[in-house]
Amino acid sequence: MSLTVRFLGTSASRPTVERNVTSIAVVREGETMLFDCGEGTQRQMMRYGTSFALRDIFFTHMHADHMLGVIGLFRTLALQGREEPMTLWAPPASEALLRRAIAIGSDKEKFPIEYREITPETPVKRKGYSIVPFPVDHAGKTAMGFALVEDTRLGRFNPDLARELGIPEGPMWGMLHRGEPVTLATGATIEASALVGPTRPGRRIVFTGDARPCGGTIEAASGADLLIHEATFADEEAARALDTGHSTAREAGRVAATAGVKQLVLTHLSARYSLTAADLLSEAKEEFPNTVVARDGMEIDVPFADAE
Repeated sequence: MSLTVRFLGTSASRPTVERNVTSIAVVREGETMLFDCGEGTQRQMMRYGTSFALRDIFFTHMHADHMLGVIGLFRTLALQGREEPMTLWAPPASEALLRRAIAIGSDKEKFPIEYREITPETPVKRKGYSIVPFPVDHAGKTAMGFALVEDTRLGRFNPDLARELGIPEGPMWGMLHRGEPVTLATGATIEASALVGPTRPGRRIVFTGDARPCGGTIEAASGADLLIHEATFADEEAARALDTGHSTAREAGRVAATAGVKQLVLTHLSARYSLTAADLLSEAKEEFPNTVVARDGMEIDVPFADAE
C-alpha cells in the first residue's frame, strides 16, 4: 500500500524564488490530504501533479503562511465546478477566520464545506489509519502537530503450510488470517497461530507545524517512520528561534534522536537559507545523521518497516 509525502512549500513566513510557503500533501493509496495551505498552494499542486480531488485539509495553526492559500485553492476548485464536500480540520477558535478567508474568494460556497475544530484529545479516525493531533509549543500560540498513524496490520499468513495441512483456499484462509480457528472436513481443528505470524505495526508520519522542541512532539514521534520538523533557523539564530517559538535545525535533530525516528526531514526554512540550506543540514546531522532538507516538489515514499 503506497504512502507518499509531497512537499508543496518549504519556506517560513514568506515565499522566495526557490520556495513557496508551507503546505504538505500526503497521498495514501490514492487518497490525497493536505497539511497546511500557505498562499499559492493551488499553483504548487498543479506544478507538482497533486490531485485536487482531496476531501481534507488539516491546519496546524492560523498564521497566514499556513492558511492563506485556502482562499485561492477554494476559488480554483469552485471555478472548476467542484461539488464534492471538503472538511477543514483546525485548532479551536479557527472557524470564524477560515470562513472569512474563504468568503474573500467567493460570496457564497460553491460546494459543501465542513469546519471541524479539534484538539489533541480528538483524533480523526479513518479506515486503516487515524490522524492524531498533538500539542506543540509555539510561543504560547494555539497550535498543534499531526501524526498519521496506520492501524496495526495482521501477521503474515503462510499459504504453503496451509496447503500442506490440507486447508482449501477460500473463506478458511481468511478466517485464519483474522485469527479465527477452522475445522476441516476431517474434524481436525487448526488454530490461526499455526499459520499466522505476529501482528505488524503500520506506518507513522509526524508533522510538527511551527514548534519549539517539546515533549508533545517527542511522544507523538516515538519510533516514527518519518518526522517532518520545522527548522526555521541555524545555530546562529538560536536566540531568535526561542523568542519566536521556532526551532533550529540542531534542535530538530535532537528531537529526532530522542524520539528514535527512522528519518528526519527539515522544512519551514527562513528565507535566508532559501538558496542553500547546507548549514541547517550539517547542524541537524550532527545530532541525527539520517536527515534531509525538504525542497519544493520533493517526494518521499514511506515503506513498511518489514517491506521485502
